[in-house]
Amino acid sequence: MKVKVGDVVLPGDFCEEIVTAGDKTKIILGPGLKKEVDGIYVSKAGTLRKRAPNTYWVDSYQKRYIPSRGENVIGIVVQKAGDIFRVDVGGSCTASLSYLSFEGATKKNRPKVVIGDVVYAKMLVASKDMEPEIVCVDSHGKKGRLGVLEDGFVFKCSLNLIRKILNPDCPLINSLKNQWPFELAAGMNGRIWIKANTLRETIALGNAILGSEYLSNEEIKSMCTNIAGILAGHIS
Repeated sequence: MKVKVGDVVLPGDFCEEIVTAGDKTKIILGPGLKKEVDGIYVSKAGTLRKRAPNTYWVDSYQKRYIPSRGENVIGIVVQKAGDIFRVDVGGSCTASLSYLSFEGATKKNRPKVVIGDVVYAKMLVASKDMEPEIVCVDSHGKKGRLGVLEDGFVFKCSLNLIRKILNPDCPLINSLKNQWPFELAAGMNGRIWIKANTLRETIALGNAILGSEYLSNEEIKSMCTNIAGILAGHIS
């Protein structure tokens, strides 16, 4: 079956459109697509999507995370074994995090990480034949926004919602930050960390994010306005 961008696809479908595009320029395959000897095939059910210039993936509703190299994830440290931390990232097995995978870390200057800490990290190794490995630095050895997330609140959501709120066309984050100051980290493994000034605002922000999954852009803007009015004491 020949499929094109926007179609609902099933595992085994052949993507002739991607093969044709790849003959002319380099393409990037995202989740749900697999390259075989004779072309590109779909590996999971969903909707075939494209982002300019030539990035393709299958958009599907799922909660179980499958590690993918280069993605930012939110993990919870569950064990320490020698120089390695074991981190729960929501996959089928824990990911390893070396104490040297932090900015400025040395044998004498070890990072202060304990069991139960929440870390924002990048997936370095993701293979079906190897355990996942994450790091808290970029390719230049700088932490940037990565590292241990202090305080705040972590909640789970579908992977589809993560992709939605990170889409530049989604007005949710801009609408919320115009109402309250807050910090947010979104992991591609279906976890969101959020920190606001008060517990009430944190809960309101979390509910707004979870409630936006099936709303249109206009409905999201209206919801954010209503929540702002309620928190200000003026129920819309």
